[in-house]
Amino acid sequence: MPKTESKKPVRTKATPYDVAGHLRTPEAMAAYLDAWLEEAPDDAAGIARALGDIARAKGMSQVAKALGFRLHASAL
Repeated sequence: MPKTESKKPVRTKATPYDVAGHLRTPEAMAAYLDAWLEEAPDDAAGIARALGDIARAKGMSQVAKALGFRLHASAL
């Protein structure tokens, strides 16, 4: 019987995807949150993650300022 070669699985490199880099406008941010609320309105963790993505996209200091909070260096 001929000997068959075992094939090793091909490994691909994946880079992490961060949606925050794509949320550049208020309209894009609103559409992203609307999509979460429409697709999974009962997924509190998912909605919180979406809000976190938006906060990262805007920058935490800008979000804190808009909410009336101050970020202290000790919090960073």
